[in-house]
Amino acid sequence: MHRSIPLARLVELIGAFNRTPAYLGLAEALTVLVGDGRIALDVRLPSERDLAAALGVSRTTVTRAYAVLVESGFAQARQGAGTFTRIPGDRRRALDRALRPHGSDQVEDVIDLNHAAGSAPPGIAVAYQEAVAELPAYLGGHGYFPAGVPLLQEAIARTYDERGLPTHPEQVMVTPGALSAAAIVAQAFTGRGDRVVVETPTYPNAVEALRHAGARLVGLAVGPEQWDLDGLEATLRQVRPSLASMIPDLQNPTGLVMSEPDRERVARALRHAATVPIIDEAHQGLALDGKPMPTPFAHFAPDAVTLGSASKTFWGGLRLGWIRVPDRDGRAALRALTDARVRLDLGAPVLEQLVLARLLDDPGPVVEAHRARLREQRAALLTALAEQLPEWTYRVPRGGLCLWCRLPEPLGTDVAVEAERRGVIVTPGPVFALEGGLDHFVRIPWALPAGDLELAVDVLADSWRAVRGGQAARGRRTARVIVA
Repeated sequence: MHRSIPLARLVELIGAFNRTPAYLGLAEALTVLVGDGRIALDVRLPSERDLAAALGVSRTTVTRAYAVLVESGFAQARQGAGTFTRIPGDRRRALDRALRPHGSDQVEDVIDLNHAAGSAPPGIAVAYQEAVAELPAYLGGHGYFPAGVPLLQEAIARTYDERGLPTHPEQVMVTPGALSAAAIVAQAFTGRGDRVVVETPTYPNAVEALRHAGARLVGLAVGPEQWDLDGLEATLRQVRPSLASMIPDLQNPTGLVMSEPDRERVARALRHAATVPIIDEAHQGLALDGKPMPTPFAHFAPDAVTLGSASKTFWGGLRLGWIRVPDRDGRAALRALTDARVRLDLGAPVLEQLVLARLLDDPGPVVEAHRARLREQRAALLTALAEQLPEWTYRVPRGGLCLWCRLPEPLGTDVAVEAERRGVIVTPGPVFALEGGLDHFVRIPWALPAGDLELAVDVLADSWRAVRGGQAARGRRTARVIVA
């Protein structure tokens, strides 16, 4: 017997879609729903006639949309039976778990909570199609743009203008992702042995970029509720670091947002210490509760170097980031960055830059669709945790992609090891710590579909009970993680 999706449910999932042309917008919406698991595999779609009537479009529109799905491998037309959902190629390859640890004991059907990134929201595919149409204009040149395609530099500069931070396109360098941006900044502005303040907990890959550049790292404690600003001021007086790496907007992993008075206080302390702030804004565009984000940190610290990212706001596969240098001495800063980056790469791919430029021209529809899905998934995660793990505590952040959960006992690593054995990969607190500790915590992103999150919490609850009850083999191996 064939499974099918109710017509009303499918119409609800599709929601508003791009109708210029309508068949491509409908095809993209269906592709996203299949790709991120909201429509299961091998499910029969409604008839063309019924879906056309429900959506208020012509039958030809639905017929052409289904044809696009079939051609792209996201559906299969079966003679006399209908159109069924599928995924191109091998299912395990299409639902790539590339960031998961590998090993002979790794289960195949794993739920990976290491990475805080979901599937592409509606609108991404159309942006790629439009960018491909623009690409021929660039094919007559060498394709190397060390600072970025000018069209994208201008689009990124406008986003800062709109946030009240006037920016010239020449202040922007485009990079292959925010992590690449962090590595370039570390190479450009850090000498071997230089002291650099970094938050703890914080995103571990950025810390490794600074370590690789030879920096001596000094920790700044970030608690579940606030930064230790008294400690920061004391550290700046005592250490006089050259750089301070901070995430004031939806800090990863805690989700904290630094208030404007605290930004002013931190900027003043950094200025007195002649310490240059490196500000990571990778999650800045993911406010989920309708409240405006604070004024950019660089408004209070004009010498700040700001890092941005497309992968969190739009899609992880859009591997683009950028660096905004201060207006003062901006050319000198860009020269230093360019000298550093040519040892790492020669520029970001042109096609992806054209895609991002298109998205930034009118980001609202794509970003809001992304935020709406994240709100639903966050709600599902919170409900599951309240039911299954009421003893775990957390502060619900204003946005971002993850929850920083505190366990009653320092068993985060043991829970992660046990959960991995049961098919769920989660990152324990020590991975985010500068110098160990934080085993009271685990980070749980809400980037996956609600059903996956609910299953994951079931496994985490079982793992927690097993570890507390002494039924798990504690400490026999370390949880293997690559965090995104």
